[in-house]
Amino acid sequence: MIIVQKAEAIHAEGIVKVCSEGYRATYRATHDKIYIERVIKEFYNRERVLREIEETGREWGGWFVALEDDTVIGAGGGGMIGAKSAELFVLYLNPRRRNEGIGTKILDAITMQQKEWGAVEQWVSVAKGNMKGIPFYEARGFVLQFEKPSFGNADGENYISLRYKRQI
Repeated sequence: MIIVQKAEAIHAEGIVKVCSEGYRATYRATHDKIYIERVIKEFYNRERVLREIEETGREWGGWFVALEDDTVIGAGGGGMIGAKSAELFVLYLNPRRRNEGIGTKILDAITMQQKEWGAVEQWVSVAKGNMKGIPFYEARGFVLQFEKPSFGNADGENYISLRYKRQI
């Protein structure tokens, strides 16, 4: 049975593993390996994830994990970006566990938290060409709003983020 809950310190290694593997699987066909590993090193390291588990609030609501037999098989998190606007910042699964409804369960838990904080709209950024994420978010009511340069572009990198929004 799969359960979704707020992450605890014991889940940090599992979050690092699932997000690193998920990020690589998602972007290996569209992004340079150096870029991929730079992002993983910055965002999905044990120290940062532990801090993000412990230091939560409206701007970062903390990590949510999908667990099966105490193993992290998915992780995500979001926060408020305005008085009534929320954002899903991250959502990754074990790449071998896609299409089982796990991502939807995590998204639902994050959305419930954000609605409790007064959110009426929810945003997400999806890399242009991410054919794992784009159909997932569109199927859940997110509508493309605009494009912008991706966060973390270094010199010579022109990755594009698609900004999606839905009413919640």
